[in-house]
Amino acid sequence: MSQAARRDVPYVETGVPRLDLSRFAPASRRRLSAPALRTFLTIADLWGLNEEERRLILGYPSRSTYHGWAKQVREHRELTLDVDVLTRISAVLGIHQALGVLYETEREAVAWLRGPHDGAVFGGRPPLAFVTSGLQDGLMTVRRFLDAARGGIYMEPNALDAGFEPYDDRDIVLR
Repeated sequence: MSQAARRDVPYVETGVPRLDLSRFAPASRRRLSAPALRTFLTIADLWGLNEEERRLILGYPSRSTYHGWAKQVREHRELTLDVDVLTRISAVLGIHQALGVLYETEREAVAWLRGPHDGAVFGGRPPLAFVTSGLQDGLMTVRRFLDAARGGIYMEPNALDAGFEPYDDRDIVLR
């Protein structure tokens, strides 16, 4: 099979699934870009991010590009962002969603983002430092950590855990 033909086939001869390239088509990106950026700007406001932090999260576009994008979406005009920017925004949306599941209030969620963290992956630094590092990997590190916490794999102890006494054999009741 030619390489051109392989691009249109979801499975190559090996049976390994291929990426659905239509997701990256300009029409798909145009449909998603304005709503995604509007949502990002709202989350950035909730998190109290300054312009520099917002630009770092978005891959550090120039100030004029960033302000042009923001103006376009506020005026509900169309915009087509590239795949990297949309991936970064997607990570922010996932982080925001996970924080909403893990914490009762926005204040607690933002405090978690801004406070130092003892998790090995953070090394005592605040998760927000990773989010605003300018690297897509920093965003994905925080997103994966929160997804794992949301799935029950790990989260640092909280006030409820502080007074927890381990179970012993006397606590087991057989019927």
